[in-house]
Amino acid sequence: MDFVLIPGAWMGAWVWEPVGSELRALGHDVYPLTLSGLSDEDADVSGVGLQTHVEDVLSVLEEGDLRDVAVVGHSYSGLVAGQVADRTPDRVAHTVFVDAFLPHDGKSMLGAFPEPLREDELRQIAENGGRWPAPNVADAADGHGLSVDQARWLVERMVDHPGRTVSEPAHMNRPLAQQRATYIVCTFETSDDVAAMREEPSWAFRALHTGHWPMLSAPDELVALLATVASEHGRP
Repeated sequence: MDFVLIPGAWMGAWVWEPVGSELRALGHDVYPLTLSGLSDEDADVSGVGLQTHVEDVLSVLEEGDLRDVAVVGHSYSGLVAGQVADRTPDRVAHTVFVDAFLPHDGKSMLGAFPEPLREDELRQIAENGGRWPAPNVADAADGHGLSVDQARWLVERMVDHPGRTVSEPAHMNRPLAQQRATYIVCTFETSDDVAAMREEPSWAFRALHTGHWPMLSAPDELVALLATVASEHGRP
């Protein structure tokens, strides 16, 4: 099974390097992405919205004529992965949400935040030239299974995220419950919309006892779970 690896907010393909290397060693083809607006801190992101990122992934699938793939979305990019699978069920065999937000038609990622926090994040985006500010080292390290050195390595490479992508609504053609999906829980277990999907027969849940960046804090364990997805849902 091929894997399309979509990084969460503030990150690029580089964050998947340990996981991608191990998956390739197991015989999988791997396609890590850097989404629009996340290569260059100084780029104009006024035209980059949530659907821009969906189109980024669709282009990879179509240009490579990829089929029977697992699309993996981490954190923010759960919204992207879920919409890609919704748009191209003929190409996506399985969706993997890694401690991720879920797409719901007409709702944005920030729409899942409590109102005071949402308003504060929108204010920060407006004051930061339309980009969502990346976390600092202390926030990245706190409770997430990263050493200070790992957190510093992560934050130094992060790019402030295009703000429209987290404030614009998702567009879904079918209920999310109809997707064949695996949700890997690290820190989001108490999210109501994630918990609701536990009742869906086409969804599986797996747990990693680590923080929000398992591709850094627990890459071997994450690879093992993705390999299990491939063995259970890949083409014979």
